[in-house]
Amino acid sequence: MSAAQSDALLARMMEFHPKIIDLTLDRVRRLLAALDHPERKLPPVIHIAGTNGKGSTQAMIRSGLEATGAHVHAYTSPHLARFHERIRLAGDLISEPALAALLDEALAANGSDPITYFEITTCAALLAFARTPADYTLLEVGLGGRLDATNVVDQPALCVITPISLDHQQYLGETLPEIAGEKAGIIKRGVPCVVGPQDAAALDVIEARAARLGAPLLAHGQHWHVEVEAGRLVYQDETGLLDLPLPKLAGPHQVHNAGMALAALRALRRGDGVEAAVTRAEWPARMQRLRAGPLVAALPEGTLWLDGGHNPAAGAAIAATLAQMRLGRIWLICGMLNTKDVAGFMRPLRDAAQHLHAVSIPGEAATLPAAATAQVATEAGIAASTAETVADALAQITKQDPHAQVLICGSLYLAGSVLRENR
Repeated sequence: MSAAQSDALLARMMEFHPKIIDLTLDRVRRLLAALDHPERKLPPVIHIAGTNGKGSTQAMIRSGLEATGAHVHAYTSPHLARFHERIRLAGDLISEPALAALLDEALAANGSDPITYFEITTCAALLAFARTPADYTLLEVGLGGRLDATNVVDQPALCVITPISLDHQQYLGETLPEIAGEKAGIIKRGVPCVVGPQDAAALDVIEARAARLGAPLLAHGQHWHVEVEAGRLVYQDETGLLDLPLPKLAGPHQVHNAGMALAALRALRRGDGVEAAVTRAEWPARMQRLRAGPLVAALPEGTLWLDGGHNPAAGAAIAATLAQMRLGRIWLICGMLNTKDVAGFMRPLRDAAQHLHAVSIPGEAATLPAAATAQVATEAGIAASTAETVADALAQITKQDPHAQVLICGSLYLAGSVLRENR
């Protein structure tokens, strides 16, 4: 069904966007009150914050829960190809009629008051979750944690904090402890919290907040451990040892994401879903191999990969994944936003890259111009040039190397554009 109606409503929501984004829960709480407090009527909530790995970890938790027979709501952002991806109701993506009706209701309840796009759409999602029966609600933080629009649930069943690194400094703070303080803002009094691998400075902040609130921590390296042994994933906590297949999602960083998902499932007493968590989870634009479509057809003898990582930690994770996959030197097609640490993202990729074709991200006002992206790549030690579009870049690459291994990377917004173009 066409998404024209919901697209029009989403466009209207931008009219109420404040001129300056100030992180606050006041606008969200006002609208939720007007909607009769759906945040108080949700199935048990698992709240997930962090810098990297939130989406993959959520996907693995969801796969594990669903394998036990549970019906699971899931909220994530941003979307890639279409907004409906953000809201999954009891296992299924929200339908166009349901989404349009919810957005219309949220708009009517908000009136003409200022509110951000993310805030009003989050309220619509919570309304959907409150009205649809399910066993669990997975809520992924959009930005930060303490003042994120999802942080309106007073008593979640479980919190999860994935690895924290520098990103969104203009909103969250310039140092790792400052950013960790914002992420740790999802921790609630007495609620268990699974903590992924952390820099010591971030972990200190998380532990201090948990101690103040009496929130039991389940921290990597202390309460649970995960590693690869003989081509298997080995997880251990006080409950015992698990010997499982490696995650379906590619990359060594997915081992830690799997560990967080397994710790969460054990905390929720859904341990019978652990194998499904690692073997069934799918999450697009995370070292995703594209196997069909016009962009793939433009590279008939090569291989095309897609990743939406966009900060220094993601660059390091991509580099480690490429090394593990032993693809040889890879051709990069890269587009990034001007708000990101572009050099920090590119430096880890220097040794893996054959050449980088820089593109501007279609339809994104905050895109870094292709020429600027190419310049940063060159300064990072990667040979670079520009291309008008991803298709143009692929045409240039195939002329030079018909058997090229190509990775499109740098932004989830670029990844979404690619998935739409490659349908």
